[in-house]
Amino acid sequence: MALNDQRLGNIVGIQLSVMMFLQFFLWGAWYVTMGPFMGEAKMADETIGWAYSVGPIAAIISPFILGLFADRYFATERILGILHLLGGACLCLAPYAAEQNPSFFIWVILLHMLFYMPTLGLTNTLAMHNMTNAEKQFPLIRVFGTIGWILAGITISKLSFDKSPNMFYLAGGSGILLGLYSFFLPHTPPPSKGQKFSARDAIGLDALSLLKNRSFAVFALCSFLICIPLAAYYSFAGKFVGDSGIENIGQTMSYGQMSEVMFMVVMPLFFARLGVKWMLAIGMLAWVARYGFFAGAADEQIKWMVLSGIVLHGICYDFFFVTGQIYTDQVSGAKIRGQAQGFLVLITQGLGMFIGAQLSGKLVGHYSTTVDDVSTTDWNKVWMYPAIFSFTVLVIFVLLFKNQPVAQTESEVVSES
Repeated sequence: MALNDQRLGNIVGIQLSVMMFLQFFLWGAWYVTMGPFMGEAKMADETIGWAYSVGPIAAIISPFILGLFADRYFATERILGILHLLGGACLCLAPYAAEQNPSFFIWVILLHMLFYMPTLGLTNTLAMHNMTNAEKQFPLIRVFGTIGWILAGITISKLSFDKSPNMFYLAGGSGILLGLYSFFLPHTPPPSKGQKFSARDAIGLDALSLLKNRSFAVFALCSFLICIPLAAYYSFAGKFVGDSGIENIGQTMSYGQMSEVMFMVVMPLFFARLGVKWMLAIGMLAWVARYGFFAGAADEQIKWMVLSGIVLHGICYDFFFVTGQIYTDQVSGAKIRGQAQGFLVLITQGLGMFIGAQLSGKLVGHYSTTVDDVSTTDWNKVWMYPAIFSFTVLVIFVLLFKNQPVAQTESEVVSES
């Protein structure tokens, strides 16, 4: 009996690993290289900014989709399958939309992201529901998502799809495959069946009580602000890499995810020595360094500086975002832990990234010129702005944030709530 249970556990583990692999292969197959594709299609830089704004918009809306429908009325694997089938179909429509006009293309990408963003939460919910020890098992399952993103970038470059509409067919096809596959995943009933929907819970308004704690308020403000310059990387790094003379854009950008895996492994060692404050500060400093490398590389197309900026992604993401999630978990307490994480996503991946994508689109447009149908961008000036902005946020954070012990922070929150 125990042997059968172990075999069943292994089968479920494989199922969940494949799910995570496809979930992020799908995203990585088009998101990074969409900018170069749009540039090749002669779309304006402001339009590229809008294309990378629809993800944050979807991130803001997705808690309502999850809270109103997925968490209450449908089995997780079924709604996951339906959303991926619809989202995959949208990506397959994207090349046709791009041929018609940029606005149609943006609306199709927005529709896809409205279907896709809720699936990020659904895959996590499904995985954790079917684990016996989520703390130990989830990281091993989740890492297959990062592997999927890496292989997507390599595949895009090997097939020479870096600026080709074929990237959307590859991504859309993998989305449809994941949609069909989802119906065969372990049955996972809706986690909030029978509970009344609350918009307050969906966007984490109860987590606002944490802002009474000065350190968390500083952390929340700086997290929001730092995501404004961060958006420039996600929106235009791929285009910048192509303009730097690097042809394998997707593969080159995947080096960032490779370093993410490496730094995730050693992160506990750094965390024990540095603590929350300096982990977050080093994460912010890595963004300053990244944009500094990009600015320095721009005029002479210095490839080692471009690659260094990309490889810094491991520190940029793990030290800042992952540490921020851990810190939020520590200060929030069990009662509002989920809402606090939702609030963090809202102000960073939602509001911060949206504002950043809009501003970066206008910034690149301002420093781009077109002569004889050939567009050139002064990337040195473009990257200096997010570097200076990031450094300013870093200084504010270091001066105002106090790394209090967890117990003290929690007691303050309880007494002030």
